[in-house]
Amino acid sequence: MQVLVTGGAGFIGSNLAKKLLEKGYTVRVLDNLQSGFATNLAPYPEVEFVHGDVRDKEAVDAAVNGCEVVFHLAASVGNKRSIDFPVDDAEINVIGTLRILEAARKHGVRKVVASSSAGIFGELKTLPIREDHPVEPDSPYGASKLCEEKQCLVYAKLYGFESVCLRYFNVYGPNQRFDAYGNVIPIFMFQILQNEKLTIFGDGEQTRDFVNVRDVVQANIRAAEAHGVSGAFNIGSGTRISINGLVEKMKTTTGISTDIVYGPPRQGDVRDSLADISAARAALGFVPAVCLDEGLAEYTQWATQQL
Repeated sequence: MQVLVTGGAGFIGSNLAKKLLEKGYTVRVLDNLQSGFATNLAPYPEVEFVHGDVRDKEAVDAAVNGCEVVFHLAASVGNKRSIDFPVDDAEINVIGTLRILEAARKHGVRKVVASSSAGIFGELKTLPIREDHPVEPDSPYGASKLCEEKQCLVYAKLYGFESVCLRYFNVYGPNQRFDAYGNVIPIFMFQILQNEKLTIFGDGEQTRDFVNVRDVVQANIRAAEAHGVSGAFNIGSGTRISINGLVEKMKTTTGISTDIVYGPPRQGDVRDSLADISAARAALGFVPAVCLDEGLAEYTQWATQQL
């Protein structure tokens, strides 16, 4: 089966491309390499690489042509980034998704599996978060991802193909590089390995649901292979830990102690996060397999090799 992975040179996309190849899929990647890295795909010469942007109609049309499934991961990611660059966020996440959906309609794609975010929920009213939790985003990123979801589900209704939107919680794992706008785990990991101080925004007792990239890849493939299923599903570990607790685990895993400073809470950050993943379990057969201790050990090994 021919599939397309947009953003396939990025962190999650390259892990997905690797697993798809292992399962016998024919994989094409569309990536502009602004946040992705060609080196992520270098071990996989079987991947057909298309250098292009999801906002470019011609590039998207050519990349989607002939594909049965599109995994749409290309995005501008992060609350803080979207607050600093709201127009870029909307152009990539909203217009880029429309380009993908229009090409999917034109070329008779069977299924679009889109990467969404728990950022659509905003500040939480109940824990754990079910799919029917109120959606009140606290950042342009959350708003653009919610728009992306609505676009995908509307196109599925209008044009008859299936569409699954996966609401990722805090994803981490190999190929996730340091990015000041990114996930706290790579930020802290590279700072710890370089003996730098860590800055925790707030009191550190805020909680997050960290999900390993291998489990996110599993969710994507299960969504693609679940015939007759459309909708939006939470993808997390179903567990949570405080940021203070995370730092202690990372110190233990790396064997490195480090100084911590506390700063004011960041705009757009929620206090607590915990996914209810029962819907994904029932509809897709999704069951997280990688615990945080195992995932941090694997990530430590990968990050150490990058320095």
